[in-house]
Amino acid sequence: MKVTNAEELVEKTKLTKFHWILLFWGGILMLFDGFDLTIYGAVVPTLMDEWGISAVQAGRYGSYALFGMMFGALIFGTLADKLGRKKIILICVTIFSVFMLLAGLSPTPEVFGLFRFITGLGLGGMMPNVIGLISEYSPKGMRSRMIATIMAGYSIGGVIAAFLSMILITNYGWKSVFFFGAIPLLFLPFLIKLLPDSVGSLIDKNDHKGIQKILVKANPTYTPTENETFVLNKPKETSSPVKNLFTDKRGFLTVMIWLTYFMSLLMIYGLNTWLPKFMTEAGFPLGSSISFLLALNVGATIGAILMGWIADRWGVGKALILFFLVATVSITSLGYATNMILLYVMVAIAGAATVGTQNLTHSYTSQFYPITIRSTALGWALAVGRIGGILGPTIGGILLASNLTLQLNFFIFAIPGIVAAFAVFLANQQGRKVMSTDQKLKKIAT
Repeated sequence: MKVTNAEELVEKTKLTKFHWILLFWGGILMLFDGFDLTIYGAVVPTLMDEWGISAVQAGRYGSYALFGMMFGALIFGTLADKLGRKKIILICVTIFSVFMLLAGLSPTPEVFGLFRFITGLGLGGMMPNVIGLISEYSPKGMRSRMIATIMAGYSIGGVIAAFLSMILITNYGWKSVFFFGAIPLLFLPFLIKLLPDSVGSLIDKNDHKGIQKILVKANPTYTPTENETFVLNKPKETSSPVKNLFTDKRGFLTVMIWLTYFMSLLMIYGLNTWLPKFMTEAGFPLGSSISFLLALNVGATIGAILMGWIADRWGVGKALILFFLVATVSITSLGYATNMILLYVMVAIAGAATVGTQNLTHSYTSQFYPITIRSTALGWALAVGRIGGILGPTIGGILLASNLTLQLNFFIFAIPGIVAAFAVFLANQQGRKVMSTDQKLKKIAT
């Protein structure tokens, strides 16, 4: 009986048609995740007028989807171990698509909030499983690039949301943009046919023929044989509990990384939710206000690419500090800029320095933790960060209800950039101590 290490076989290959198909559908699914991030901010001024809800209420409804994302990641992340990533992705795509459609049909703000929460459940469960599937089938040395490729779809989704909102809301009403979010239902037959299941789940099911079919596509040099069994690389240690994030001098480092995620997502979700409303309050018509949201996400898309290039040369630690300070300056300037061209430029820079920067935090975090606790470290950092994301829309609603000046509103949203930059600075200092006692970690230029 031949024993084949399926994990090594996947790693020892080059990009094939199989990988490009996986990247395409991964990017498409992440596009709709990014679409959802932006769409609520585009419709919130219209919702407030049509339903007569306050800014505080609108901020609360904006947070419901983020609560759903938190619970979705926990629930569907656990179920994926039993059912397989492919099934969970299909379930999550169905959930968020159906409830995006239903959100557009909501008769009251309370029903709308409920549907947004359930939409978040689907999106929250989909993202980590799509990233996990891409990671599992990435050739050695290409994992980061493949994940970065599908994450580009996230920023593009924000661009599409803003662009469609400019066209659809004025002509067909706010509900029409939510109908667009139901399009992935049409993709289900293709996803069922083209997405591979996790090799790990197939090994648990003893589905050796299923594994062979996938490996033939993933690695053209592989030739299946009769009576073949499959294994994965054995971890060097058993899975580590959360407490290991605080051992070996990592306690303070972990807290600083959590603080970075918290502040970063607070800025991102706060701006994407309230930028159009801030601009309408400043006297811009709705169409022009949504165009600022478009500029924000165009900047995020370009920024994600440029910042990765800079981080490779300067070191991701130094790059993050610089970009968070740029975010502070650019967001603050939005309250003072009067020239329209300059205002659009500053909004784009703010998008690059917030949404674009967030993508760097994942690679930054992973370099401080050994592989046996790396997933735990990233998962908990994202979970804490989601709390900041939940507070962002709520804080924006409180600011609007307080009738503060536009300058003060933007300055308050810029403060988290300073805090995040300082947190990264302190994390860099502690990170040097951690790496001096763990030779297995890759050194990060700070």
